[in-house]
Amino acid sequence: MLIGHSNIKKRDTVLEIGAGSGVITSALSKRCAKVIAIEPDAKTAALLRKNLSLRGIENVEVVEEDFLEFDLSRLPAGYKVFSNPPFHLSSKIVHKLIESENPPVSFYLILQKQFALKLIVTERHYTSQLGYELLKKYATKIRYPLRPTDFTPPPAVPTVLFEAKLLQALV
Repeated sequence: MLIGHSNIKKRDTVLEIGAGSGVITSALSKRCAKVIAIEPDAKTAALLRKNLSLRGIENVEVVEEDFLEFDLSRLPAGYKVFSNPPFHLSSKIVHKLIESENPPVSFYLILQKQFALKLIVTERHYTSQLGYELLKKYATKIRYPLRPTDFTPPPAVPTVLFEAKLLQALV
């Protein structure tokens, strides 16, 4: 599972953005102390709660809210993020995470490869302004390339697992 490519540990609190029906949520619940699963859609959040209950998973808090409105100061210092966010919100999500007064110590996002490459500073390709902002606080890299068959339904674009680790946390 992709979570094995992260630095998520048993003692961690992990934020999941756009939890959906709970595939990643369930896997995260086995790897960390607590998952805060944000799902803005009421019907999907109800399905998520039902799926977690059927599996007997008790270390997940479902928050029915738009992530862009969510107050990150509610989270404990040192939290991490692991998510497969909607691609059209990727830039806004990264901005919110890195501009927060309570930023995550690391975050792992499943992103379109083209967008992820723009977040990494290198001479081999174009780096976006957001990539340069990210560089001030985080070490970044593409952690793992994904295949279309890793998803249902398969995405129409190449995807990767993107990693960002807070520079202070690396010391």
